[in-house]
Amino acid sequence: MNSDVNSPTLETDATWTTADAEALYRVDAWSDGYFFVNDAGHVAVSPEADRSRAIDLKRLVDDLRQEGLTFPVLIRFHDILRARVEHLNAAFARAIEEFGYANRYTSVYPIKVNQLHEVVEEILDAGRPYGLGLECGSKAELVAALPHLESDDTLLICNGYKDPSMLRLILTGQQLGKSVIPVVEKFGEFEGLLRLAREMDVRPRFGVRIHLSTRGAGKWAESSGDRSKFGVTIPELVRIIERLKAERLEDALVLLHFHLGSQIADIQPLKQAVKEVAQVYVQLHARGIGVRYIDVGGGLGVNYASGYSDHAGSINYSLQEYANSIVYAVKEVCDAAHVPVPALVSESGRALTAHHSVLIVEALQAYRKDEIQPDFRPAEADHQVIHELYATLEQVRAYRTAPPDRLPARLLEAYHDAAEKRQESNLLFSLGYLPLEQKALAENLYWSICRAIHEQVDFDAELPVPAELLALDDRLIDQYLCDFSVFQSMLDHWAIGQRFPIMPIARLDEPPDRRGVLVDLTCDSDGKVSHYVDADEEKDFLELHTPRPDEPYFLAFFLMGAYQDIMGDMHNLFGRTTEVHVYFDEEEPNNYYIEKTIPGATVEEMLSLVQYFPNDLHRRMNGLIRRKIEAGHLRPKAGMEILARYDAMFKQMTYYNPQDA
Repeated sequence: MNSDVNSPTLETDATWTTADAEALYRVDAWSDGYFFVNDAGHVAVSPEADRSRAIDLKRLVDDLRQEGLTFPVLIRFHDILRARVEHLNAAFARAIEEFGYANRYTSVYPIKVNQLHEVVEEILDAGRPYGLGLECGSKAELVAALPHLESDDTLLICNGYKDPSMLRLILTGQQLGKSVIPVVEKFGEFEGLLRLAREMDVRPRFGVRIHLSTRGAGKWAESSGDRSKFGVTIPELVRIIERLKAERLEDALVLLHFHLGSQIADIQPLKQAVKEVAQVYVQLHARGIGVRYIDVGGGLGVNYASGYSDHAGSINYSLQEYANSIVYAVKEVCDAAHVPVPALVSESGRALTAHHSVLIVEALQAYRKDEIQPDFRPAEADHQVIHELYATLEQVRAYRTAPPDRLPARLLEAYHDAAEKRQESNLLFSLGYLPLEQKALAENLYWSICRAIHEQVDFDAELPVPAELLALDDRLIDQYLCDFSVFQSMLDHWAIGQRFPIMPIARLDEPPDRRGVLVDLTCDSDGKVSHYVDADEEKDFLELHTPRPDEPYFLAFFLMGAYQDIMGDMHNLFGRTTEVHVYFDEEEPNNYYIEKTIPGATVEEMLSLVQYFPNDLHRRMNGLIRRKIEAGHLRPKAGMEILARYDAMFKQMTYYNPQDA
């Protein structure tokens, strides 16, 4: 990795430990025990949350590099998927036993969270002992999910607005004896379902999404409440009941559904919503409607940020509390009404998939503000403004022995002097009185003064720090250029400000000595990571290490398994990254084996998505070169070499390849 290392590295703190690294990057808050820092100072992965049985992520990355894989690489730890399925079902089993709930729980996986076939198959396989089902929200997802219903008892919940062709396929699934349940979103959809059922001579089974008065909390609060686009209102539900009774289809409505959002941050709205839908259930039961399931939708949260807090990206409950709250609330309402409890269903997707994917990105370059060398002394021939800036720098250095109560005022005065001299140098340069080299030297001195001031500011002191000096904390943050695209690999960060845990995969046994902002390869100014996981919600930098010459510096982006895989954008046509599927195995070297490697997108593949094709591009390029040859500007052999070099690009991966230098 290259770097403009023009300032000294901080001395290593002998008291620093790997526990300090875990605390700095808030690992305990978001990892659920699957990730930790081992004694070597490397990130380790344990599918069983057991530190004695783990995969060293640094060794895995080294092995992938030796095999010639190009980065960035998305690593899927499939054992974590299985563990998440097991933990979810175990939590509900404990709650059912504790509260004496006389019915069962079934989880269904909403494939919109991550439709990749290997992910869906792994979750289905892990969930087979628990009767895990699927949820779809579109025609394409329905077509993908229906053939996976190996057992007639496996649920397939069909959400979203459904046109006649989708409803026909759903009813066809019911004709096959499968447990395919469309969830009606509006009264008009209900009428369309009944009409098609009569045409196909099918006695339909369906669910209703209830438009609850309870409103969720967090980024996805608008998924519920009065402004939600989802759900059947209570007046519409009454009309549906009347219609079912008129047509003697009281047993057709089998499921009540609600959804508070993709990530429920607060447990209290969930408890309220469950009680509200349970009241609807007991009311329907009293009217002879044969509802068998209550589906609490998705939203089981993941701690992306700083743990159980009110920060964005955090949740204030555990998995067990989530299960307990649902089971207890439904039982309480049903017991009070002397009504048998229904089977429970949840559509947890984020909580199942988020942890299993880790994006590995190489930091290619580290940039910090240009400063003078430590041994710099101005020459006699240097411009007066250079001598004045240097005098200010020397003055700031001498302030290290100044009384603390007078230091902020002196530093502020020095900053003002430096800013004035910088402005003067800009004016002199624009008028032609300052050579380019002297202008560069003035910039170096200005930033050296800023850093010297910043190093002496006590941000934790009781004395107030002037705003202009506080601003230096942001202005002196480094930029680390990383080999990835924010728009492709972490679209939620760009779109909704979602924080994702990020940390180096190695050197965690030494303290980081730099603060950096991660910027990507795209030409877009938004192509950067602007917010980072911390107890401070406003944190806008990441603690990093000074790069070492000829040693790659890799960063891991965690909790990437939910939505990011499938929602990636094609900004700058970077495309999907290389993907590796890893399984834990203690009998294999380094405790793992690679089940599958899927190469990242090539230039040719990405171009074809926007209607550029190799044959046409080759023909056009060949024409350009031949015209240059015919005009005598290019020799034929050189022209053919250029064409071959151009054609070779079609098979290249879209991301930066440092080995291709």
